[in-house]
Amino acid sequence: MRFKKNSSGNTALRELELLAEYRSTGDLELLGKLYEQYMPLVFGLCLKYFRDEEQSKDAVMQIFEELVKKLRVHEVANFKAWLYTLSRNHCLMVLRSSSKHEMLSIDENFMENEAFVHLNLEDDTEEKLSIMAKCIEDLPSEQKVSINLFYMEQKCYKEVADQTGFELNKVKSYIQNGKRNLKICIEKNSEH
Repeated sequence: MRFKKNSSGNTALRELELLAEYRSTGDLELLGKLYEQYMPLVFGLCLKYFRDEEQSKDAVMQIFEELVKKLRVHEVANFKAWLYTLSRNHCLMVLRSSSKHEMLSIDENFMENEAFVHLNLEDDTEEKLSIMAKCIEDLPSEQKVSINLFYMEQKCYKEVADQTGFELNKVKSYIQNGKRNLKICIEKNSEH
């Protein structure tokens, strides 16, 4: 007999049950039930990255295919958060592998509001990448380490803090200041 505390706790418990059942049976219908409620969120996230409806619809299906494999082997405690990270990483990998969409995100509030400022690197990619690399090297060491871990290795704030030993608030500050300094440096060097 289960005790119902609240609907969000109930939802989380139900998700964990579905995940465990899917992991043991491989029943795609179970996974479909779980994923279906998050499809609009995944689509919205993909749309923010791709800015193309058809590509975003394709990505929603590709992400489901990734789930089919990954959820058989990964223990997931918070499905929504895990799915968000998986979806974001999927979009980033697609964008990185497509030379047509090379980009660098340098927004003041990247994690807080998910707004993005994209530098278009299509025309003179080599020069801009060179400028960016030089600007990253010129950052103060704490900012450089935090920016590299956060963007290049796609670590979250807590992982950056754990890996560097910096306090969590310091990591957020280093990343925010590093992005601002990087943006200023890139803009300054791109004008010449």
